[in-house]
Amino acid sequence: MLAYIWAEDLTGGIGVDGHLPWHLAADLKRFKEKTMNHPMIMGRKTFESLPGILPGRRHIVLTHSNLNISDPNVKVVHSKEELDEWLATQDKNQLNVVIGGATLFKLYRDQVDILYQTIVKDNFQTDTQMPAIDYANFEKVEDQCFDDSKLKYEFITYKRNKM
Repeated sequence: MLAYIWAEDLTGGIGVDGHLPWHLAADLKRFKEKTMNHPMIMGRKTFESLPGILPGRRHIVLTHSNLNISDPNVKVVHSKEELDEWLATQDKNQLNVVIGGATLFKLYRDQVDILYQTIVKDNFQTDTQMPAIDYANFEKVEDQCFDDSKLKYEFITYKRNKM
């Protein structure tokens, strides 16, 4: 199974200069809960934006550059075909979570089963947008709104409709 997890502002912005344009502790906690013990699939820029190798999660990095990582928790793949081959070896019930960036979100949007979306209820200066997703193919199964002292935000979970 394939899931996406991301946060976006009201304009669909997901990043600026390779980082999140906001700091939202509750979203980071949700990210940890949803990705713990699951392989995380990401592009090189997303990998490089992490504070380090995140414990309890395998990191699968798609890149066209020569990324030399000697950590057993990191697997580097160099093409969508190689990533697809790796995904085909995974247990069909194992959740694999795409964490970014925009290119990966675009590549697998017709195959993703679960969407973990955070909407930050504000506009930020961003240079990266979340690719369009056809939400008609999904059922909303969770929707929680929050208002902390600095930001309003919403956690939404969608599951792909059965065909």
